[in-house]
Amino acid sequence: MFLSVEDVQTGLFLTGYITDQVTTTTVYLAAKLNKPILLEGPPGSGKTELAYAVAKATNAEVERLQCFEGINEEKAIGKFDEALQRLAVELRSKSGQMDWEAVKEELHSQRFFSAGPLLRALQYKKPCVLLIDELDKVNQAFEAMLLEVLSVWQLSVPKLGVIRAETIPFVILTSNEERRIGDPLRRRSFYLRIEHPTPEREAKILQLRTPKQSPGFHRGMAGLAKALRGWSLEKPPSISEMLDLSQALETLGRDQITPEMRDILLPLLAKTEADRKKLLLRDGFASLIYDARQYSAEATNE
Repeated sequence: MFLSVEDVQTGLFLTGYITDQVTTTTVYLAAKLNKPILLEGPPGSGKTELAYAVAKATNAEVERLQCFEGINEEKAIGKFDEALQRLAVELRSKSGQMDWEAVKEELHSQRFFSAGPLLRALQYKKPCVLLIDELDKVNQAFEAMLLEVLSVWQLSVPKLGVIRAETIPFVILTSNEERRIGDPLRRRSFYLRIEHPTPEREAKILQLRTPKQSPGFHRGMAGLAKALRGWSLEKPPSISEMLDLSQALETLGRDQITPEMRDILLPLLAKTEADRKKLLLRDGFASLIYDARQYSAEATNE
């Protein structure tokens, strides 16, 4: 997928994803050695976006398995289409030619199987990016099901048989740390800790997305991001939310945030009622702007 570490860095940068040397090197090694990457960190820190950036940089498709409590193997791997199977049996019976063994074999073929993200990821002609998102939401039994895919790149499906990978996907697992991921998956993966970016890096990200704004604007927004994340909000802003705010200010023709803009910007800054009330406290928003200006000095480009 990548020719060198520098190729990774350039490719990710061109997609708008700015990261550090450790991450680019890990991505390169994972691609070369066919190892999954386990990304852990707070929500909104760019874990999921890394998978899409790798896909965009390599012109690959993304197969996303969005995990949730109660997810089962059918959602991940797929299931037989029973309605289509019944229709096939009815058509065969009407034709008067019923070789039950042949029909049974046909009904249990991939022709009648509706593939899920895991199975589809193994069937691409060229490697795709397999994103297994928010793995911390599932239980250990579901984790165990993933081991076959991540160890020997195949899936054993009842009645369908063993499906081996045509190409090995580039796999990214993400976790918001609601539950500790088990050691068997950790052993098979490279591990990266993804935190919210430093003000300096966030300013560079904002510069890529809002190039018409001034460097001072980008530094100010990066400082605001750090200030908001340090305020113990119920819902700290993600990188994408800071991009939304930057684009909103650009649309409004503003090059900085002032205390007087509080009410206009509350819908963009506060995503829960508790956070809204906190920012509405007397001098609360003004204090936030003061902190943001102090932090903006950390965003000065080298």
